Amino acid sequence: MVIDPDASTSPFVGDLLLTLAGEGRLVLDAAQAEEAVAELERTLSAVRARLRVLRIWRHGPPQGVDDIPDDLAPDVVDAVFTDQLAPGRLEAAAVELPKYIEALRRARTAPGGAGRSVPG
Repeated sequence: MVIDPDASTSPFVGDLLLTLAGEGRLVLDAAQAEEAVAELERTLSAVRARLRVLRIWRHGPPQGVDDIPDDLAPDVVDAVFTDQLAPGRLEAAAVELPKYIEALRRARTAPGGAGRSVPG
């Protein structure tokens, strides 16, 4: 799967968020930023897990869904279905989500809004 290089058709705005945070135009309360970062990190973890499942499915020996252990079949079906509906989007999300996370970390302010906190 190839990621669409045309940014105008991409639903992702990681580079824009990084720029806005770097310019001080994206500013969030530290607690809000940390909550959003935690959610994005969970999302990134799920995306990476789906990508691992897809790689195993694509590069492993050919098999049918009936040959997959019952506890893994739902994950395989979900990952393959997601990739069929939006080819390349999981790969794009794996590249873009870290940008979102970094932008939100840069955008957080100290408690009470008194200046920006030190990235951690």
